[in-house]
Amino acid sequence: MQFRILGPVSVEVDGRVRPIPGVGQRTLLAALLIGAGRLVPTDQLYAEIWGDDLPATVENALQAHVSRLRRTLRKLAGPGGEAPALITRSSGYVLDVAPQDVDLVLFQEDLAHARAVMATDPSLAGDLLTAALSHWRGAPLQDVSPGPLCRSTALQLEEESLAAREDLLWLGAHHQQPTAVIGELRRMSAAHPWRERLTGTLMVALYRSGRQAEAVQVYRAARKRLVDELGMEPSPELTRVFHGVLNQDLARTA
Repeated sequence: MQFRILGPVSVEVDGRVRPIPGVGQRTLLAALLIGAGRLVPTDQLYAEIWGDDLPATVENALQAHVSRLRRTLRKLAGPGGEAPALITRSSGYVLDVAPQDVDLVLFQEDLAHARAVMATDPSLAGDLLTAALSHWRGAPLQDVSPGPLCRSTALQLEEESLAAREDLLWLGAHHQQPTAVIGELRRMSAAHPWRERLTGTLMVALYRSGRQAEAVQVYRAARKRLVDELGMEPSPELTRVFHGVLNQDLARTA
């Protein structure tokens, strides 16, 4: 049984993705999966499921959600399968799930491994980043209640996903096929105009594709936007890429 929160909250059993019924069950499961085998306090679960609008008998309401989720997981596991135990503690609940059965954990492990080898094995790093991003199926935690834990985790995961895509494009521009990543770099730079690393990577990809003049144009457009809209100059890192393009020497930016 594999658990998914990088997209709609769901469970994969024997290769089939099965949805979790009810926003309350989905939110409860998501909070427990974010905990990844750790205890999630009862008060935190109240806030995730109901926010400030707590039912009069909130303890009973939470216990009802827990009972329904246990039944759902047993049903999804099937007669020959085994659902992870949802354990009651005095101060909260624990879902006894193996870390390798949660897509969030797999994504973060692949990402950490990729970054550990980026400088020494760019090809392996690219494969690991591709594997990390393959766990995504849409906006994370998109069908749960927007409680503090789920909301903050979703924002963190969106940032990690974007940074992973930046890393993959950086590898393409510096070590693989720069021409192949120009289109995606243009799209992402337009969508995230203040992320200067994307701008710098686009400049590198253009330069290494024999398009030095276009790389200079990208820098000048980015600098104008920064000065006009924010009243600030480009970062030292982006400026170094610009001078590397002008001097036809990008070794120090690789």
